[in-house]
Amino acid sequence: MRRILVTGGGGFLGSKICTLLHALGDEVVALGRRDYPHLRDLGIGHIIADLRDRSAIAKACTGIDVVIHTAALAGIWGDPADFWSINLEGTRHVIDACRQHRVRRLIYTSSPSVVFDERDIINGQESLPYPARHLAEYPASKAAAEKLVLAANGDELATIALRPHLIWGPGDTHLIPRIISKARERRLYQVGDGENLVDITYIDNAAQAHGQAVDRLAIGAPCAGRAYFISQGDPVRLWPWINQLLQRLRISTVSKKISLRRAWTIGLVLEKWHQLIKNWQEPPMTRFLAGQLARSHFFDISAARRDLGYEPRVTMEQGLEHLVADLWARTNLGKP
Repeated sequence: MRRILVTGGGGFLGSKICTLLHALGDEVVALGRRDYPHLRDLGIGHIIADLRDRSAIAKACTGIDVVIHTAALAGIWGDPADFWSINLEGTRHVIDACRQHRVRRLIYTSSPSVVFDERDIINGQESLPYPARHLAEYPASKAAAEKLVLAANGDELATIALRPHLIWGPGDTHLIPRIISKARERRLYQVGDGENLVDITYIDNAAQAHGQAVDRLAIGAPCAGRAYFISQGDPVRLWPWINQLLQRLRISTVSKKISLRRAWTIGLVLEKWHQLIKNWQEPPMTRFLAGQLARSHFFDISAARRDLGYEPRVTMEQGLEHLVADLWARTNLGKP
């Protein structure tokens, strides 16, 4: 039986990974900053700790065989010090703890945003370089952390970075709820011409990729020391897909439009103003958000298929059915 520590184990992705591995017979321990009764009820162990607490992270790695490091501060705006202390220094603490306690495998949850260079990404491969600059602290800090993890790969610790793109599905508390909230308030604008193709990743498939990385990662393995894009392998036209979801939920579809150039300019002005007054609440628009909403960004997952045996098991259509049913159930409206 493998003993696996999942940082961020109570989060959207972390929780799904914990339940998946627990069902497969692994001894799973979730690490997070609060208690998660839904995991405890399943018999999954739990450690309350902050990534910034070096000694607590070191203690959590005692007797662990595999660490899956999903914990991070996400978002496109906030205090830069928080992003770097949690995403970079917290990852450094995880790596150091793995070395101290002879953990042999470290799986890091990264993001495709680490290679976003403000241009369209069409069938992007892992050879894409890190850009000279990032438009937000999140991708910048995640890129720095990813570099640390991959550089730590060696004769005593095998490491890998997985880059799942825009994770969605039942239980999402970030991406889909924000879209729905803005649409209901009539504050959701289509940015760009609406023809951009974007990869999104159903939650079960993202968790599956992490489980397969646990199986395939070993010192000297082909996947060790490498990063992999993870997605459905089936990009969607972002705005028609959003409107399809809204229609299924009987919410008015997006009718307001704004050009990428205008959204970019508005984002730049708002960023400068928020920085000036040190307001770390997210502005309505940023340059990073404008680019993500208007540009194409989808990826070639053939490397993950080859080295990890990854193949998305839940299709886009199946995932949408699961999501819609879950959202209707949560609103106590029954089936649409």
